[in-house]
Amino acid sequence: MDILAMAPTTTSEETSKEGSSESGGMTCLPPSLPGAGIPSLKARIPKLEPRRRRAEPSNPVPVPETPAAPPRPDPSTLTFRVPRRRILSPADHELFLASPTYDLVLSFVFGLAEAAADASISSVKDSELSKPVKTILNILNDVEFLLKDSPPDDQGGSRFGNKTFRTFLDKIKQRAPQWHGALGLLSSSTPDKVSPADEATTYLNQSFGNRARIDYGSGHELNFMMWLLCLYQLSVLQKSDFRALVLRVFNRYLEVMRLVQLTYYLEPAGSHGVWGLDDYQFLPFLFGASQLLHHPFITPRAIHQELTLEEFGDDFMYLGQVAFVNSTKTVKGLRWHSPMLDDISSAKNWGKIEGGMRRMFVSEVLRKLPVMQHFLFGSLIPAAEGMSELDPAAAASDETDEEGGDIEVFDDKDGVRHVHQPTGWGDCCGIKVPSSVAAAEEMRKRGGVEHLRRIPFD
Repeated sequence: MDILAMAPTTTSEETSKEGSSESGGMTCLPPSLPGAGIPSLKARIPKLEPRRRRAEPSNPVPVPETPAAPPRPDPSTLTFRVPRRRILSPADHELFLASPTYDLVLSFVFGLAEAAADASISSVKDSELSKPVKTILNILNDVEFLLKDSPPDDQGGSRFGNKTFRTFLDKIKQRAPQWHGALGLLSSSTPDKVSPADEATTYLNQSFGNRARIDYGSGHELNFMMWLLCLYQLSVLQKSDFRALVLRVFNRYLEVMRLVQLTYYLEPAGSHGVWGLDDYQFLPFLFGASQLLHHPFITPRAIHQELTLEEFGDDFMYLGQVAFVNSTKTVKGLRWHSPMLDDISSAKNWGKIEGGMRRMFVSEVLRKLPVMQHFLFGSLIPAAEGMSELDPAAAASDETDEEGGDIEVFDDKDGVRHVHQPTGWGDCCGIKVPSSVAAAEEMRKRGGVEHLRRIPFD
């Protein structure tokens, strides 16, 4: 019942008179009215206005576009050679960045990313695969067989690399001529002559990790892409194969490398991991962001949803890689073990993430001297004119020597002094880092992997 409705009524004239007599001309409500002394606050409360959305910080660096690829060479005009390191100084690196080979690498990797746009892994059917793509998948299946045929030694719980990894790499090297023969590329029968297969084989052999250091990183992943580029340069692969190369071939390579990392406790090639994204891989995030570019309901925030990772991780590389990263850590939560991935998940859409990954590939791979000093050049991926030549004796020992070649001392563009004994592929300057994969696997052996350690107050 309305209390005010029960109050006795008075006319406005009576009210005016009462107010004049009792308060010196001021009008007041009768004291019998409940709430009469409550003033109106309507004019005193500030008007509420919706908060203006803070503009997202803009990145002054434009998103790198896909350059036009240089025309494929005529193999009959090439003098094939075993690929060697040619970036031995900052000056060599600058020559590379201004060369057609830089555009060749960028156009190939970005072209693959564009081919995977808005496509799931399961969208590529076996019936759509060309014969060379099927052969490459068989090669990767063989690599997995060699892995299972080379079980790791018992190393008493050590979290550093298992030395049986070297046996595994030796088997790959022995099998490589047979694999390339299946692709129509025959090795040279004379020791002094280098065939297209011999040149391409060098990149494949470098795709699974370093034999001396027992580590793996983004540089090895890049070598696998350069192997595919060599096959494209030789017309074994065509542009029509690009979507399958990303969604079937590269994804299969990722699956194999995860098994290799878990089996041999490969150390990350760089003390910071791959720029805070992952200890070993980078390209799953570039290709994976392209896959999700215009997805109708999977947003960047979805990487925090375990059910989404479980349901869609097998079909989208970005989600699959995040799930694998989570499984190899001994603490729970992206913000603790992968803060950069956590930060990136706040992006408005996948387009911003894909653009950021393009920037990162340019700035943190191709433009990083500690990474590119290990890049290999031959005739299919040629060095720029004027780049240094590595001494043949040093080149021969580069793959097996613990030091990986000559020690180099130089200051980078920020004035930071580097003393490189190339025992790592990143910014680590030779610091060996135990594998986080090994920590998780040892935890699993002790039966504790199901309950990841939480950070306090998480």
